[in-house]
Amino acid sequence: MTTKALPWTPPSGGDVEMIEVGHYWDVVRAPADIGERALALLGDETGAVIADYGLMYWLIAPGHARTWQRLRRDIHALGAERTGVTYVGVPPATHTTGPRLHWQIPMGPDRYLTDADQLRGALARAVAEPAEGATAR
Repeated sequence: MTTKALPWTPPSGGDVEMIEVGHYWDVVRAPADIGERALALLGDETGAVIADYGLMYWLIAPGHARTWQRLRRDIHALGAERTGVTYVGVPPATHTTGPRLHWQIPMGPDRYLTDADQLRGALARAVAEPAEGATAR
């Protein structure tokens, strides 16, 4: 297997870094209950995902937040063009368990950005098909 170099890598020390959104990636933020269902729908098609106390953040290609169509008020696409300057806390590569800021799906040479269209489709299905016993907002 050939390992390709990534254009960006998470912090390697022990501290969280605040990274400006829009240069290396945009993000889509969703509540964890919807995010978990979307993850199951995406399967191996998901890229890296950051999780933090009830929220999940997918890394998507820079510029895609600009054209993101809103699904619900609690699912947001964040990118430089959409909201001005936005920062996201990024955990060190070794933080892979929560509940605090961690990599729900760690990034690597074969798992980096999620396709924005596939993510939107999975999130739309997750919203339309709420978990058993839950009600849609």
